[in-house]
Amino acid sequence: MAERDNNRGGGRGRGREETPEFADRLVAINRVSKTVKGGKRFGFAALVVVGDQKGRVGFGKGKAKEVPEAIRKATEQAKRQMIRVALKDGRTLHHDMEGRHGAGRVVMRSAPEGTGIIAGGPMRAVFEMLGINDVVSKSIGSQNPYNMIRATLDGLQKESSPRSVAQRRGKKVADILRKGDEAPATTETEEA
Repeated sequence: MAERDNNRGGGRGRGREETPEFADRLVAINRVSKTVKGGKRFGFAALVVVGDQKGRVGFGKGKAKEVPEAIRKATEQAKRQMIRVALKDGRTLHHDMEGRHGAGRVVMRSAPEGTGIIAGGPMRAVFEMLGINDVVSKSIGSQNPYNMIRATLDGLQKESSPRSVAQRRGKKVADILRKGDEAPATTETEEA
């Protein structure tokens, strides 16, 4: 019995230790009202992005009668729905990509060092929580923050790192990168 209690306590303790490593960003709060016989009842919906700033990010939405409770619910949901994204040099994307969700469409491009995050509101929150320092992005279509975040995460899930491509093809990472680097060099020597 004592062992079982220790294991349960250890599990809860680990959960508490994980919490500080995540940063969260409140993206939007929406106040909604319901008209009833005695007047109006107000509720709040919160949209939160959570990440460890090392390649993991997630978003969640929560509804409640009070703002703090809505934010707490959204944060918990975001932590449950996290995805992992491979970053190039820990600062940018490996390649350009496009994400879609509903009428929302976003275009994301990798950028040289020192560029910074060039992105609008909800997309900026996702990139900051993900740990990306250099990226250029554009939102086309829906400006709804929910759709923009979902489209951004859709695009990020499509990203493939050289390691994953090498593993899929059964080759080494160096073979894949070397071929890309050698192709322009051989054409220059053939022309000369």
